Amino acid sequence: MSPAAPELLAGLREILGADGILTADADCARYLSDHRRLYQGRARAVLRPRTVAEVVRLLALCNAQRVGVVPQGGNTSYCGGATPDESGQQVVLSLERLNRIRSVDAANYSLIAEAGCVLAQVQRAAADAQRFFPLSLGSEGSCQIGGNLSTNAGGTAVLRYGMMRELVLGLEVVLADGRVLESLSALRKDNTGYDIKSLFLGAEGTLGVITAASLKLFAAPRAHATALVAIPDVQAAVTLLGQLREVSGDAVTSFELMPRVAIELAVRHLEGVSDPLARPYPWYVLCELSAARAAALGGVLEEALAAALGAGTVLDAALARSERERAALWHLREHIPEAQRREGAGFKHDIAVPVAALPQFVARAGAWLDAHVPDGRLVAYGHVGDGNLHFNVSARPDAVRTEFLARAEDVRRAIHDLVHEFGGSVSAEHGIGRLKVGELERYAAPLELELMRAVKRAFDPHGIMNPGKVLRQE
Repeated sequence: MSPAAPELLAGLREILGADGILTADADCARYLSDHRRLYQGRARAVLRPRTVAEVVRLLALCNAQRVGVVPQGGNTSYCGGATPDESGQQVVLSLERLNRIRSVDAANYSLIAEAGCVLAQVQRAAADAQRFFPLSLGSEGSCQIGGNLSTNAGGTAVLRYGMMRELVLGLEVVLADGRVLESLSALRKDNTGYDIKSLFLGAEGTLGVITAASLKLFAAPRAHATALVAIPDVQAAVTLLGQLREVSGDAVTSFELMPRVAIELAVRHLEGVSDPLARPYPWYVLCELSAARAAALGGVLEEALAAALGAGTVLDAALARSERERAALWHLREHIPEAQRREGAGFKHDIAVPVAALPQFVARAGAWLDAHVPDGRLVAYGHVGDGNLHFNVSARPDAVRTEFLARAEDVRRAIHDLVHEFGGSVSAEHGIGRLKVGELERYAAPLELELMRAVKRAFDPHGIMNPGKVLRQE
């Protein structure tokens, strides 16, 4: 930790109390490194407020003294978005103790949760009221709602319910100078002027600190039909997706693409994971239909897959016949990132292109990798239903680690340039953070960047909010 100016430290302790501020190295260590260990920061202190009033006072103090503030939720960012820099001059603002479900309104299909609520806690609160909150992520046991909001999180159910932006009715936000935007309305329809709250969704804490949100709930699904489907290629996935959406009345909740290598990594590295099918296939889709009432979804899915099997779109399939089998299939999909991490070195790309363009994109990008990265294997998996792939490359077992990692920048540039050519996004759901500031500058239109910087200046004129993330400091 870096020493804080005595007057700043005294002021923060007066606001937060002795247990609300951490300065010892051992206490602060877990707040100073990002999830992927890409960045190791330093900070003057870690601040842990319990109330919005404390957030108001500490931001006003930091703004007056021009101290950078790094908001942090569950610290599961893949892009270094919640990690302080190496200067030791910033403070980390942890929202973990702002963790109450303030209210649940079952009749209005909404609830109000504070930013420090873990995503699984919000899911349980909805379920306790016989309702459903659809955001689902592999990190849902540790990621927090404030981080989900600030990164506009996606997950496995975007196809049916949309990203986090579509799940928000209202926000409570503390601005850099300590003023509070109180906009926790639970209205579905409100066209009174600019939609200010939307600016904070995906802003990664660079415009203010989200302290609470009014969230949409849905009718709880009462029926599921889930299958792991073997397919010959990515085009078959796109074709099957369209067919399932049509025959099910758009009841497809999730549609996840996985290559053979992902299955192999999961079986090799994860306990309790087995190959769901008797023989290997090039590609797989984990698809799930759901409905809010008991419905014969299993029959719909089986009939659609049988027709696709006859047409050659599907090669084989394993349908989940129980909740245990369904959970096993989802365990396999959700732990592919962990399996890839255990395998060794790799490059990660969180990209999106139009769904119809996925086959051509994968073919061209895969061919480039074969030609230029012979010691790597493509591990492209993800939410093909919304065009989002985690387009990763793992080192082969015989690769020389240093030589493989030395290609990281060349690989990223080639993949991202191709994504841009296809009219896609180089950050589909993980945000910009610190990692992709240069990528945003490279690919965003000049007018977009100009407007973003104007918004930043308007909300945070002294530049104290999460400095160096999303936009470069001016």
